[in-house]
Amino acid sequence: MAAPTQAVWTGWITFGLVSLPVQLFPATRRHGVDLHEVHAADGSRIRHRRICQAEHREVDNREIAKGYETPDGHTVVLEEADLEALPLPSKHVIDVLGFVPVDGLDPILFSRAYYAAPHGQTGQRPYALLVAAMVRAERAAVAKVTLSTRERLAAVWPRRDTLVVQTLLWPKEVRDPGSIRSTTPVTGQELELASLLLAQMPDVDLAELHDDYAAALQQLAEAKESGGQLVQPAEPEPAVDLMAALEESLRTAAGHGRPPG
Repeated sequence: MAAPTQAVWTGWITFGLVSLPVQLFPATRRHGVDLHEVHAADGSRIRHRRICQAEHREVDNREIAKGYETPDGHTVVLEEADLEALPLPSKHVIDVLGFVPVDGLDPILFSRAYYAAPHGQTGQRPYALLVAAMVRAERAAVAKVTLSTRERLAAVWPRRDTLVVQTLLWPKEVRDPGSIRSTTPVTGQELELASLLLAQMPDVDLAELHDDYAAALQQLAEAKESGGQLVQPAEPEPAVDLMAALEESLRTAAGHGRPPG
């Protein structure tokens, strides 16, 4: 995958009295096949129009702004220049609030990842120092950053000698699971067998995995055009005898000959 080339944010990372100029680049890119909206009767593409409710006419992108609704129901029209004037320090500064263990962040909070690169010669030494210090301490920084006019929590941590700025959800954005968990107790023997099975399962190399969606979509399109039939993969069935399923799974896993860890 090609390295990112266009910065989406320019500013500073500050920790204590140390400041380093950085630029943020997207660390990931979308992968997949896009489906278009079409008219089912003839396959023609569907186009969406922006209609002003008051004037009942289509408006150009240049006429569109953001609207903020006040508590009394009044709408305040905000232009891009207005949003740029938001009095947020995090618009241009990623201010480190503190540090947490690298494994102390709940993965459910993770959102978008960016690479932070030193910007200019003055940022090189403090950047290298921050990376080295965080690697030694095995800690990640917690900070705030404003991207696309929205302030976000962020984790800053080193990966391959490069700082990653990972935006986080605010804790209030995460729903409580409530009572959807299972309350059925398990036996000690079941737990022992399940633990052995986990130890026997093979390691996974994520780099070797691939997305099957595009191939499946091609098969679907070809079958749709030719009138052929798709072969659906078999769905798993619930185990009637949990102990028997665990024991058989262990025998199968052992047969693959996973080397001891």
